Amino acid sequence: MATITRLFDFPYHQQQYHNIPNALVTKKNGVWVETSSDEYINLANTFSRGLLRIGVKKDTKVAVISSNNRTEWHIVDIGVLQLGAQNVPVYPTISEEDYQYILTHSGAEYCFVSDEIVLEKVNAIRKNVPNLKEVYCFNEITGCKNWQEVLDLGKDASNQPEVDEAKRAVSTEDLATIIYTSGTTGKPKGVMLSHKNIVSNVLNSEKRIPFVPGKTKALSFLPICHIFERMVVYLYQYYGVGIYFAESIEKLSENMNETKPHVITAVPRLLEKVYDKIYAKGADLTGIKKALFFWAIDLGLRYEPYGKNGWWYETQLSIARKLIFSKWKAGLGGNLNLMVSGSAALQPRLSRIFAAAGIPVMEGYGLTETSPVIAVNDMRNHGFKIGTVGKVIDNVEVKIAEDGEILCKGPNIMMGYYKDPEKTQEVIINDYFHTGDIGEIDAEGFLKITDRKKEMFKTSGGKYIAPQLIENAMKQSRFIGEIMVIGDGEKMPAAFIQPDYDFLKNWAKKKNIKFTSNASLIENKEVIERFQEEIDAVNKKFGNWEQIKKFELTPDLWTIDGGHLTPTMKLKRKVMMEIYKDLYAKIYSK
Repeated sequence: MATITRLFDFPYHQQQYHNIPNALVTKKNGVWVETSSDEYINLANTFSRGLLRIGVKKDTKVAVISSNNRTEWHIVDIGVLQLGAQNVPVYPTISEEDYQYILTHSGAEYCFVSDEIVLEKVNAIRKNVPNLKEVYCFNEITGCKNWQEVLDLGKDASNQPEVDEAKRAVSTEDLATIIYTSGTTGKPKGVMLSHKNIVSNVLNSEKRIPFVPGKTKALSFLPICHIFERMVVYLYQYYGVGIYFAESIEKLSENMNETKPHVITAVPRLLEKVYDKIYAKGADLTGIKKALFFWAIDLGLRYEPYGKNGWWYETQLSIARKLIFSKWKAGLGGNLNLMVSGSAALQPRLSRIFAAAGIPVMEGYGLTETSPVIAVNDMRNHGFKIGTVGKVIDNVEVKIAEDGEILCKGPNIMMGYYKDPEKTQEVIINDYFHTGDIGEIDAEGFLKITDRKKEMFKTSGGKYIAPQLIENAMKQSRFIGEIMVIGDGEKMPAAFIQPDYDFLKNWAKKKNIKFTSNASLIENKEVIERFQEEIDAVNKKFGNWEQIKKFELTPDLWTIDGGHLTPTMKLKRKVMMEIYKDLYAKIYSK
């Protein structure tokens, strides 16, 4: 088997060992358009030739900003990487100010965008980015060059020897991409990842993923500019998995039923929404159907892998799978048998319920700086443990520092932060990357994340509070959509809570509670008392000093656009403290 040392080796490996008709599939004008393994490589080479002709060479930075995952992104990716140039992916939803910073800081000379919305943001700051020579669009837009122009320039294959020579000159140690992390504070940091960083991560993770080579289908919808989805897509290419690109999150359900995937990657927030929708439908049933639904839910919430609950539980579970859980699976396309989750902690109840339903979620852990996977669960060989992020992958070493911080060492550790050696030296010490996460490794070798080191705080009484631990427990309530635990330097912890408004409004209507807006709803005495019940129930799981003593409900939804969340759905805690400073004062007013 050919050695894979650079990222652009993956499509060639696929062509040689799992040549498939549906290597990349995008829906255009209502039709799923397939690009085969052969076409993928031909287009990538054509694109490389075109790039050479517009002046792209080794170490040229090419930015790609796409609102959705699509075939074009991957042709651009391989076309750029083959020349020893770097792909700089950018989140489409960030501010114009961040666009300007990233395009300037990276020194991007060319930029490929998906649509009018992204183009408008780029055009708004283009005059302030003198290094940017040209912008091309995937969609046809008047007044903007189209990416097809680069492909057309590459149709003359006379400079293919130059492409081949450029490919041979690319070393596995060379820089492949700069990914700007959506930091919760300050300017984004440019994480430099080499070909070796990501290739090693793919090859050391692939043993954990049970794909049938050449016969598996995946639906891709998490942002491809994030290293998690991007690394997984290279993994799909390695295994000859047909990759279908969802049109949007809104059309996810429709696309799943059209493409019938075997695997998806997801983030916990999405899985929570899927479960909440299923639960809401079950709650609307009546009679025996409703009783059976909740019997199956109760069974699922007690799930333990590998038959640990005994034969009688397994007998009941097989009945529940036939009567109830099979309908869940059908609603997700019918073939889904694996979901891989990352980016944030997964609630154990979701891990249990989906595994019971026969759609196990393999939770993993990593950071952009680690390419990204450090550990991941595996359903096979007793490699799955609920409440953990699995065992550390091959050739990666993890140790726990004295203060509980997770330290990581291996070929997946980034080259450093672009143009920022000081910040690099702060996090890579004696070859170990300091993750900033607190965790532990149990006797069986499973890694468990307990909190973010920087997010832990002390109350005025000197007690440490781990907010994520409390937040994840509280979010198991159907009433709570998002929660942020506060109280650094205060006498007790408290919380800002964004209710799950869909669920809350349905509950309020059943209770005949009158409301005209979110704001009027959360001022209702009965609503506040109901939230207090939820808080009180979860508080019992924690020590007295950790318990949420006060809370305030917020009328607005916490969103990326609103500045509450990073593009990877993490809380921007400092920004939140500013947004809700009045609520903070109300909670802690003397």
